Amino acid sequence: MRTIKVNAIDSTNSFVREFYEGTADFEPVCVRAIIQTSGRGQRGSHWVSKAGENLTFSILYPQKELNISRHFLLSASVSLAVIKVLDALGIPELKVKWPNDILSAKKKVGGILIENIVKTEGIVASVIGIGLNVNQIEFSNLPSAASLKSLTSKDYDLDELLENLVAGIEDELQKLPLRSGEEILENYAKMMFRLNVVSTFNFNGQKLNGIIRGVTTEGKLNLEIEEGVFKTFQLKEIQLLY
Repeated sequence: MRTIKVNAIDSTNSFVREFYEGTADFEPVCVRAIIQTSGRGQRGSHWVSKAGENLTFSILYPQKELNISRHFLLSASVSLAVIKVLDALGIPELKVKWPNDILSAKKKVGGILIENIVKTEGIVASVIGIGLNVNQIEFSNLPSAASLKSLTSKDYDLDELLENLVAGIEDELQKLPLRSGEEILENYAKMMFRLNVVSTFNFNGQKLNGIIRGVTTEGKLNLEIEEGVFKTFQLKEIQLLY
């Protein structure tokens, strides 16, 4: 996979999407930005990152065998790939906060935003955007944020880390068509933050207590809201508070 490094752009997801030429027959490409002026996250949030100290990059990846119904399996696979690379570095207490925030020691160190390009034949390409806090130490007004360095007191080579992440993600994406949904969801569930413990959620402006029991193939959160009573929720319906 070729990697393009740029200085300052609005969004790596928007920039790398311009390389899509209308078919699924292309080589994947990664764009890394030193700084994003309008980085995007889940729920329309902005990704804030200090220039030159973190990783913000996006991958445009062709999809020839990914059915629309398996879109969350792609997201789960990318999350697991990132966690696998970070675990090899000794980053502690890694978890994924549904749907795809990467946590370490209960602090957010990274986020993933995937935007699929869909045609009548299904998903033809995916734009996989990743922001990872690496060497930044201070996070003003973001008490739940952390970086690899703040957690381990080590400095990290950004180029080397990017290379490892891209290789890990590409490896998982190549294996995705060969893996069952059950296997991927089981591995994802094992890494979920606050799995099998009582948690509080914001649901339609009201607080709701429930126990995370996993996710569905479509990526809906599966909650046990009373003993033996289960309900699934989409991303925009519910938000984990604590």
